[in-house]
Order: sequence, then C-alpha cells, then structure tokens
Amino acid sequence: MERKIEVLSTVKVNNQPDLYKIVDALNRTLKRNDLMFGLALDPEDKEKAVFTIYRT
Repeated sequence: MERKIEVLSTVKVNNQPDLYKIVDALNRTLKRNDLMFGLALDPEDKEKAVFTIYRT
C-alpha cells in the first residue's frame, strides 16, 4: 500500500543562514505525528526560501 504525501501549507520567507536548523528540529520532533517539513530556495528569488509542511 502506497502512502501519498499531502502538502498542508507553503509559505515564502526571507532566507536566513540558520533556517534549516528549525526545519531539522521540526522533522526530528514531529515525524511520529506523520508530519514532514521542507525548505528550498525560491527559484525566482534567491533571497527567499520556501517552507512547506507535509502530511505523510
């Protein structure tokens, strides 16, 4: 049985050097609640990061 990943929310924020640490802490803490967090640079604006919350 294949599980689908559902996007719950996406937001663009100003990119900061330590932003990945927050995403890592959220992933480690909330993975047992079937939540996953992602962070990527906005392809159109390298000063922005795209933060996404997923349900797994």
